[in-house]
Amino acid sequence: MENSAGLQVKEAIKVDPSNIMQVGMGFWASKTLLTAVKLELFTLLAVKPLTGREVKLQICLNGRGLYDFLDTLVALGFLQKNGNKETAVYSNSPDSDLFLDKNKLSYMGGLLEMANNRLYPFWNFLEEGLRRGTPQNEIRTGEASLFEKIYSDIDKTREFVNAMSGAQAGNFIAFATQFDFSTYNSMCDIGGAGAQLSAQVVSHNPHMKCISFDLPPVSPIAFENVSKMGVSDKVDIKAGDFFTDSFPKSDVITMGNILHDWGTDDKKMLIGKAYEALPEGGALVVIENIIDDERRENAFGLMMSLNMLIETAEGYDFTAADFKEWATEAGFTETSIMRLTGPASAVIAIK
Repeated sequence: MENSAGLQVKEAIKVDPSNIMQVGMGFWASKTLLTAVKLELFTLLAVKPLTGREVKLQICLNGRGLYDFLDTLVALGFLQKNGNKETAVYSNSPDSDLFLDKNKLSYMGGLLEMANNRLYPFWNFLEEGLRRGTPQNEIRTGEASLFEKIYSDIDKTREFVNAMSGAQAGNFIAFATQFDFSTYNSMCDIGGAGAQLSAQVVSHNPHMKCISFDLPPVSPIAFENVSKMGVSDKVDIKAGDFFTDSFPKSDVITMGNILHDWGTDDKKMLIGKAYEALPEGGALVVIENIIDDERRENAFGLMMSLNMLIETAEGYDFTAADFKEWATEAGFTETSIMRLTGPASAVIAIK
């Protein structure tokens, strides 16, 4: 028979504080990566591998902390190296080379730039957001909202739109190749931003014609993108407001990271407008970081919902069960879920 002290020792052996430390100090890793992106380190190393001294000179760093910074990126999996400290030659990991080199179309660092410049300081006010239930972004200090700032300047609009599209590129490709378009001929992407989803769909499904539907300030960027990708003959760019305008009629309607910006009533309204625009048998596809129904596993989706608390007045992320309830209320007869990349999924409703 063991005494209580023996049981406590055994129990102590079973538990492990490493997850507490890793998550609690997670901002260390985050800020290290965000700083490397801001310094354009990965773009620099995409040209050729460099020594620490060469990195220091080319991006104007002080020698103190240099190797700690570079070797942290190695330990986190973002860089590779041969040698150690002064003899080390650094290069990008395959993921960093593909997604964090500004000169590649696959660049998704724009989202990380926005995270560094905007979201990182705003998340300091998460506690206040939880207590007050109000946005904690620019609105908190009386400045113009994110979208007011973005849409007032074409360069800011382009940077934001392409950042969002880059972050979703893997999901758009996965959806374009996994979804069965064989019985459909047309698709409209509501809030289509830079038209990247439409471009991927027509590229992988040559019989499809697509409409990318978004606000007028976004149209020039969408035109640029479809021209670059050589699909301007298959993707029509239409300007409009999805709150006030009817949705263009099409066989498939998609919404990528649109619903989570809004409260329940607006979510239901947008789903209802999609239902009205679809033919019998048509499909509504919503691409989001869908939270698992038990709300235990998709930590990224749950934290994205917290981000909506910080960024919006009523927005939040949701589960497939939530979507099914809203879609059924709108009149859709069946729903399903398709896993995409990472924490993202597509929830699908059929009319």
